[in-house]
Amino acid sequence: MRRQLIFLGLGVFVLVTLSATTLLGAGIRDTLHNLSASGPGSIKALNEEELCIFCHTPHQARRDIPYLWNRLDSTANYTPYSSSTLSASVGQPTGASKLCLSCHDGTVALGMLGSRAEEIPFAGGLRFVPPGPRLIGTDLSTSHPVSFVYDATLAAVNPEIRSPSALPTPVRLDKNNELQCTACHEPHDNSFGNFLVMSNQNGQLCTACHAPTGWLASSHATSSATWNGLGRDPWPDSDQTTVAQNACGSCHKNHAAGRGQRLLRDRAEEDNCLSCHNGNVATSNLTTELSKTYGHKVQDYIDVHDPAEDFSLASLPRHVECMDCHNPHQSSAQEGSVAGGVPLVSGATTGVSGIDIDGAALSAATYTYEICFKCHSTNSMQATAPIVRQLEQNNTRLELHPANPSFHPVAAVGQNTNVPSLIYPLTEQSRISCLSCHNNPATSGPRGPHGSNFPFLLAAEYVTLDFSTETELTYRLCYQCHSRSNLLSDQSFPHNRHVVTEKTPCSACHDPHGVSILQGGNSTNNSHLINFDLNIVAPDSLGQLRFEDLGTFTGQCFLNCHGATHDAGKVY
Repeated sequence: MRRQLIFLGLGVFVLVTLSATTLLGAGIRDTLHNLSASGPGSIKALNEEELCIFCHTPHQARRDIPYLWNRLDSTANYTPYSSSTLSASVGQPTGASKLCLSCHDGTVALGMLGSRAEEIPFAGGLRFVPPGPRLIGTDLSTSHPVSFVYDATLAAVNPEIRSPSALPTPVRLDKNNELQCTACHEPHDNSFGNFLVMSNQNGQLCTACHAPTGWLASSHATSSATWNGLGRDPWPDSDQTTVAQNACGSCHKNHAAGRGQRLLRDRAEEDNCLSCHNGNVATSNLTTELSKTYGHKVQDYIDVHDPAEDFSLASLPRHVECMDCHNPHQSSAQEGSVAGGVPLVSGATTGVSGIDIDGAALSAATYTYEICFKCHSTNSMQATAPIVRQLEQNNTRLELHPANPSFHPVAAVGQNTNVPSLIYPLTEQSRISCLSCHNNPATSGPRGPHGSNFPFLLAAEYVTLDFSTETELTYRLCYQCHSRSNLLSDQSFPHNRHVVTEKTPCSACHDPHGVSILQGGNSTNNSHLINFDLNIVAPDSLGQLRFEDLGTFTGQCFLNCHGATHDAGKVY
């Protein structure tokens, strides 16, 4: 009786095993993993009809590996993925990943099996996985990292990684809690394409593990924008048709990425943005803006920007990239808002790091100027000042600091409590943004300091050349906030005589950002943004060069300008 039960048990085991094998065989029969002669792809055996034999064997299987494994290991040394923002420790492939690579690294012949004395020949004399998307190679630096421990400790170190206990059922780690190729790929089932364990529409497979801050509300996760069919296809390897459906895949590629770190599709950082932001998916055409004469020339730099870089260091290499000002995981179309009359960052610049007015690093800027200070502060990307000033300063953060005798009201309300030229609704208590002056001159185009036809990336014309004829356009930038009629009627200072009659530009006397107290600026000589252009204004015959503030709308100058010398001071 006992012998009968044993045989019965064996019979059930064999039946179940055969049934599972039959089901798995049926699962791969119509996929590219069917390497038998009946396989549907171009990579297939010449005569071999067995489906599973290319990975598994019921006899003579390797004893050092489970799964009745039938393939030889590669002896290659791999270049693992690395990144300045990677929290995990990644080394040589192990476990299931090494098994996958026994075909996909291209170093072991497809027909070289442990159970066969001779190599199985393939159609067309093919021996290895040919070049193309299926060949990963031994350089894994442009592929998603594998064979690393994914545990609660890793999730605690990186808050944008989900806890392994929260992973959906299809996404599985191996027995050592390591993430392998099989976390994303099921080699026996191609129901979701690319042998994925679940659909990646709307990035759901990516976000099974990754939880970028602000992602769910971002434009890249919600936009229904589609490609208009012009120019370059932004999603060449996808069947999805909208930004939201492609989600992470719009910018990232898990294998054979254009650049290793962060697995971006294109090596040039800006190309990952401009594949959509060229007017063919997004409505705005930033390619046009970036081609203007003046602007943030992102196309001039490659392999310089790094998300982990420290903008408080003066030694930071000069560069500008889209990601310096935009966080694609949080960016949205939300308009910029104000809090207590103070302009805040817009949706387009939400979640971007910054430097505050005192030079401290911020993980996320609150005000636009804090983003600007990353490059226009201690580590000024501007090598020389555009105008030679009496008190010279390239650090814009210091120029705009509230401790100064005068400054434009970007980081704080201005020092001057009586400015009759201000155009409503501006008042002496108003705050402005860097974008008030540095912006796209075409108001119908995309906003922001991408490009301009005017020097200094200005939103309107601002002539700094001496002897320029005053017109409404010559100093249009100033006239956006300051009434031209008020200024030229000399209500606070004889501007008419200086600007219209003598043709002296505004910049001859005024330093638009501000005058730093650290460079010797003081309330007597440098109120009202007074900081002379030394190419226009010279010392008087006694060597004096200064302005003295004598009170409301009153002051005197000691200088020489356009041949007129004020040795004893010229009172206004």
